[in-house]
Amino acid sequence: MPVTTSHNGSAPLLNRRSFLAQGSMATAAIAFAQADTTEYTEVKTAYGRLRGLRQPGLVTFKGIPYAGRVSGANRFKAAPPLKPWTGVKDALQLGAPSWQPTKSYFGINEPSPDENCLVLNIWSPAADGRKRPVMFYNHGGGFYKGSGGALYQDGGNLARAHDVVVVATNHRLGLLGYLFLGDLGGEEYAASANQGLLDIRDGLQWVHENIEAFGGDPDNVMVFGESGGGLKTSCIYALPSAAKYFHKTSIESGPGVRMMTRDAAAETALRTLHELGLNKSEWRKLLDVPVDKLVAAQVALEQPPSGGFPLADTLAGNGWRLSGNFSAVVDGSVLPHDPFHPEAPAVSKNKPLMVGSNRDETMFIWFQSKSDEVFKMTDEKLKARLHQELGAKAETIYAAYRKARPNASAGDLYTAISTACMFWYPGITIAERKYAQRGAPVYMYLFVHESNFIIPGTNRSIGVPHAVEILYKLDNIHASGEKSHGDRERSFSNDVMDAMVGTDPDRQKVATNMSEMWTAFARTGVPKATGQPAWPAYTTQTRATMQIDAVCKIVNDPFGQERSMFENLPG
Repeated sequence: MPVTTSHNGSAPLLNRRSFLAQGSMATAAIAFAQADTTEYTEVKTAYGRLRGLRQPGLVTFKGIPYAGRVSGANRFKAAPPLKPWTGVKDALQLGAPSWQPTKSYFGINEPSPDENCLVLNIWSPAADGRKRPVMFYNHGGGFYKGSGGALYQDGGNLARAHDVVVVATNHRLGLLGYLFLGDLGGEEYAASANQGLLDIRDGLQWVHENIEAFGGDPDNVMVFGESGGGLKTSCIYALPSAAKYFHKTSIESGPGVRMMTRDAAAETALRTLHELGLNKSEWRKLLDVPVDKLVAAQVALEQPPSGGFPLADTLAGNGWRLSGNFSAVVDGSVLPHDPFHPEAPAVSKNKPLMVGSNRDETMFIWFQSKSDEVFKMTDEKLKARLHQELGAKAETIYAAYRKARPNASAGDLYTAISTACMFWYPGITIAERKYAQRGAPVYMYLFVHESNFIIPGTNRSIGVPHAVEILYKLDNIHASGEKSHGDRERSFSNDVMDAMVGTDPDRQKVATNMSEMWTAFARTGVPKATGQPAWPAYTTQTRATMQIDAVCKIVNDPFGQERSMFENLPG
């Protein structure tokens, strides 16, 4: 039942003066209590009772622990089981995000990072025991930053408008989640390379065991995520130990075809020790190094690409790994195989899949990094940059894009080529390999709704950049600009997202379409929206792709010339 806050207690004997003084204070306290109409709701989980917030059509529970502590002796190890508690635990505020190099978590009143970050948030229409579809979201930020509490990723509108339950987790990131110590520490640390993935698995297991109390169906769970969340979702789709906890998946602007090799991860571990002044025999001292020094070492070891982005690497199917040296590892045990190489994972053959990206993904990178030189490129500079990033393939790729887009500027060509290499073409690879399984269907999309936001200092629209679709699929286009109580660093990402959406009058129609498609997929395994065309499954015969906009349409084999060129590239 809802609880209205109140304040009461016993009072000492008072003289007349103190009675009058304290009586005034008591009157004020009573008036405050009467004005505070916050309502709460309680839920019983397998570990104890939780108190959440009740609002019209929505209940929220935040900062819920889903596994035990992972600091101290548990650093780099699988999380121990969660310990039950007595009484009622408040789940009213966000929990701590994982340690990360910068303030990249962007939640309202979100705590500072902590090693012990294994918490989740739940948004539900009601904690009534009904079995609604569950949408389990993996936050973006590569493998090294972000949190499940970011304002623009809030699940409340989606839950309230579409009668679903939305869950988001915090999990270990960067060095704390993906440092491979198996060659140094033996069996005890054999799984250390993928602790971040195992945290997500543990969150899914907690959902399986407890979500019914929150109005969700443990037998109808969709995993989805954007950017780094898409990479993590690609891995979860291939993770044998997670298979029984989810039933369908959406990989959004983060196509993880391949992940880091065990040998590369082992080399990174040695470099980490060297950075910290330790030799191989001293590896156990990593358990005692202050966490801020570990993160500083992580930053020092990152190797941003010189002069450009790793287009050749991503085009080769190695996943969008701008997260550097610390990401998921094909270790042969936790992650036995690359997620989608050389084929789609057999463990998820019967799980429906959506995959797609935005039309102008890398415009976000130019905007965020203030790379104005992209918009001033000449064809000669473009060719030189492509040669640096793509080597012998550069000339063929340039010629195909210039032929298909004869009137495009050099900057537009670079945006199209970099978007294709990093997002679109690896997404096609995933769709093709999923279709080749002849199991559950795969659906492909391209988000094409163009923003009217002009990039400062240019006359260029930002187009359809990376990450902008998050606000549309979660129906949050009116929520992103809220400030984080004056904390400029924490509100920056919310302001960026708000700016990228723009102000065009059709944006709510787009949000309605996309959020309905995603929740329909969560409910039935088939994406659809009222008044929009039926969405056929992807096949290599038709290559049907849903173009998402205010008015959606199905396009067979969009950018077919370019796709054919990529498929026939030598090497």
